[in-house]
Amino acid sequence: MKFATSRGVRDISPEEKILQNEVLSLITRTFETYGFAPLETPVIERYETLAAKSGAGEESDVLKETFKLTDQGKRKLGLRFEFTTSLARYMAMNPTIKLPFKRYEVGPVFRDGPIKLGRARQFWQADADTIGSSSMIAEAEQIALLDSVFRKLNFSYVIKVNNRKLLNGILKSAGIDKTKEALIALDKLDKIGKAGVTKELEQNGYDTKQITKVLNLVTKKYSLATLKTKINNKEGDQGVQDLQELFSYLDQMNVTVEFAITLARGQGYYTGTVIEAYFKDGPITSSIAGGGRYDDMVGGYLGGGRVVPAVGVSFGLTPMMEYLIDREKVKAKTPTRIYIIPLGTEKKALQLLSKLRSKSISSDISLGKKGVSKNLQYANALSIPYVALLGENEVKKNKILLRNMQTGDEQLVSVTQLIAKLK
Repeated sequence: MKFATSRGVRDISPEEKILQNEVLSLITRTFETYGFAPLETPVIERYETLAAKSGAGEESDVLKETFKLTDQGKRKLGLRFEFTTSLARYMAMNPTIKLPFKRYEVGPVFRDGPIKLGRARQFWQADADTIGSSSMIAEAEQIALLDSVFRKLNFSYVIKVNNRKLLNGILKSAGIDKTKEALIALDKLDKIGKAGVTKELEQNGYDTKQITKVLNLVTKKYSLATLKTKINNKEGDQGVQDLQELFSYLDQMNVTVEFAITLARGQGYYTGTVIEAYFKDGPITSSIAGGGRYDDMVGGYLGGGRVVPAVGVSFGLTPMMEYLIDREKVKAKTPTRIYIIPLGTEKKALQLLSKLRSKSISSDISLGKKGVSKNLQYANALSIPYVALLGENEVKKNKILLRNMQTGDEQLVSVTQLIAKLK
């Protein structure tokens, strides 16, 4: 039998998983620094939860990419394609939660979609959402959170920000009421250019006057203050006001973003601020984080016409990891910091091993009767940085022979000195 993984998924080797765990740990610590509490929801959801009109909706592209299954009771189920629908369902099942509710979730999600560099069918996300606040401070916090993580990872990145109210206002000013196709076309401006957007708008039945006015407003690089004078409707004015307020908060937090007037993101549920982050360099062109405000979604799950403001961001771990793996040239195949080789001193070696582990130092010990040479080859193959050789002479002196596997240098050290060095 020839073994292979399913298309669009892959095994993650120890050296990659070690790096991924470090990245997830950094993100999780940052979430908690910003006051977000952890939540875990199931990988499997009822299909009606995923397809709810207030969520993705039956006609959405993402629902077409949902992995569907049926349990033994013939119930329709699906693998989650994101965390947000599960969060909205959780809020609907727990309506007495104190608001605002700030939660984060980290784990795998699944999409049966096209495969390319930076996109897979099983991938990890890390989300932070604030439910129950319409304040622009909520957006500012989450953009600052993205910025903090990217800086700690030494990324060269740009965070783009827009507001759907502003885009809708621009389209209304041009006499366009049915905005869906126009938003899809405008969102591609950076990729297909002005001519490509014009062609798409024409194909969707928009006339020359409408197209000219829209493109004039989105390509002239007007300031927000100037845009406000050119938009003649409340929704557009509110979008400008929200962005001005948001940018003023980000200035106070020393966070730099790029105003991207055509950024629209998914059609399904964004109602205000939209956020997207990209690498400035390298081959990965897909976004490395995204999010925005979705004030209609949670209330739709709760029913009764309720409006529950919500805003969230999500890290795309797959493109981030592909970038880091290429940059870091990862080698470590184990988290082990030191490998102990007992030379007829197994009992003393186990005492040393226990002491190191009690100090939270990742340690391992030779198993079996391999000689020193083979043990050193083993430690080197796993890129373990240090080896401790413990023979009868070392035991008598109450010392350990410590070998630096990178330089080959050896020195006799006490247990106390060893712990200090490894810590």
